[in-house]
Amino acid sequence: MAQTFISMRNLKFMLYEMFDVESLTTYPYFADHSREVFDMVLDTGMRMGKDILFPVFAEMDKQQPEFTGTTVKVHPVVETVMKACGEGGWIGAHAPYEFGGQQIPMSVMTAFRGIFSAANYSACVYPFLTTGAAHLVMSFGSQELIDAYVPKMFAGQWQGTMALTEPQAGSSLTDVSTTAFPADDGYYTLKGQKIFISCAEYDSIENVVNLMIARIEGAPQGIRGISLFVVPNKRLNEEGELVSNDVSCSGIYHKLGYRGAPITQLSLGENDDCRGWLVGEPHKGIRYMFQMMNEARIDVGMGAAAIASAAYYAALEYTRERPQGRKITSKDPAEPQIPIIEHADVKRMLLFQRAIVEGAFSLIFQCSKYTDLITVLEEGEEKEKYELLLEILTPIAKTYPSEMGILSCSQGLQCLGGYGYCDEFPLEQYYRDVRIHPIHEGTTGIQGMDLLGRKMVMKDGKALFLYLAEVEKTIAGAKSIDELAPYAEKLQESLESLKEVAQGLTELALKGEIEIFLADATLFLEFFGIIAIAWQWLLQALTAHEALAGASEGAEADFYRGKLHTFRYFFEYELPKIQGLAVRLKNSGDGLTVSMRPEYFSE
Repeated sequence: MAQTFISMRNLKFMLYEMFDVESLTTYPYFADHSREVFDMVLDTGMRMGKDILFPVFAEMDKQQPEFTGTTVKVHPVVETVMKACGEGGWIGAHAPYEFGGQQIPMSVMTAFRGIFSAANYSACVYPFLTTGAAHLVMSFGSQELIDAYVPKMFAGQWQGTMALTEPQAGSSLTDVSTTAFPADDGYYTLKGQKIFISCAEYDSIENVVNLMIARIEGAPQGIRGISLFVVPNKRLNEEGELVSNDVSCSGIYHKLGYRGAPITQLSLGENDDCRGWLVGEPHKGIRYMFQMMNEARIDVGMGAAAIASAAYYAALEYTRERPQGRKITSKDPAEPQIPIIEHADVKRMLLFQRAIVEGAFSLIFQCSKYTDLITVLEEGEEKEKYELLLEILTPIAKTYPSEMGILSCSQGLQCLGGYGYCDEFPLEQYYRDVRIHPIHEGTTGIQGMDLLGRKMVMKDGKALFLYLAEVEKTIAGAKSIDELAPYAEKLQESLESLKEVAQGLTELALKGEIEIFLADATLFLEFFGIIAIAWQWLLQALTAHEALAGASEGAEADFYRGKLHTFRYFFEYELPKIQGLAVRLKNSGDGLTVSMRPEYFSE
């Protein structure tokens, strides 16, 4: 199989033609940069993806991390990746100059991470998990903590993690029981366990810095009593040497996919000497941690879309080369076979994949652009607008690519038939790798409740009203173009359905029927997500339509025509799916799932 796992042409279409990332350089914060710099970042990411990550994509899956009893042995490429990302400044590239960063726009770094994720998702999580952990220290930690940890993390010498989950708590952070006891020297001693912690121990890194939530002894119950700590696996002693911090890896989990990165279980304070340093103020840990979680949720969406992208290009190549059958209209068995890409159902499967991948990418870049604008704008109404738009779109940017990425990879596998089910081709690994994304950084159910129960009603629905205004602005632009006007009308009808469904669900909440209100939150998330991706496809169509008018015949014109064809596919095949969801959501008041009793699930 060839090394095509993501389209550079599509990345540049979105960055430059759709979202005009170059315009960010008019703000002082990004003024040192230019399109030449952004292209260099993309080209470097692609080169590293092709030369370092992709060649060991299958190998890392087969040579899984191994727990030795004290540490975890990982593939040697991990050390290479961390070193290359550290020396190149990629771990901290988005950070401000004052912290050793390069102030590269998030939009550009999102594309960079997408390239890495498509090339080898397991390998890419090591450096970019470190990015998120370092950003958390920079945002809320003391200068002392920043000086002690961030430079080593940005250099790729120390790994960063996010340590939330515990055996008895799972996604219910209210039930976190890891306890921090104040000591006399400005630190806390911690005792407890953490599970499902990515990359929290391995042999080729000097140290691991865990950003960990815990409850200070005597703190209030619930999430209001949770604090955030820096808990390194090793700490510096008085001589400046790294010594054990009483954090031990007690095992790793063996996974369906995403096998190249270890998921560990940590035991803290078995010798009563695990030290942690408070980040920010006591009892504000959840608020702090949600910064990293929200960033990670968009990264998860990009990771899922990127894996689906790699699966799509592997399927596309295969269908172009695999001869089988003849045209349906052919009656002559002596005629030569045709490539299976000529068959309508294969084209349908490829269109489905492209519609999912490029629609998801578009929404993720939309969120990244909002992040960049939030970075450069002063406090005020415009900044609040982008903050609220980012809030309401984050659960969709995480979930739509995650859930639909599974279906997209499945269709890619289907294109290969029996070969897709065999490990001689990469589709079966993509299918396994992508399955983690609806689970980590908040399951789909959690994202649904976040969208419906929090984001839709925050600030009296202001986030929703701002989102509707953005979509309606796109619809208005498309209605002025004859070829796009019918599709603009379809999206307008979908928006009216969204308003109607939201109104009906809100009435349940106002009656105090909260459990019934949230019972179908996951379906509402799916419903909202399809409409959001349709919005993004209409935006892409507007851009492609304008560009096609000035494009010469050849590859460029074909690219734009392909965009417009895929746009039409989404509106004709995917958008109609909201109709069935709307019927169910309008009947959510029946409380069908709420009234189902556990004992009815008989054996």
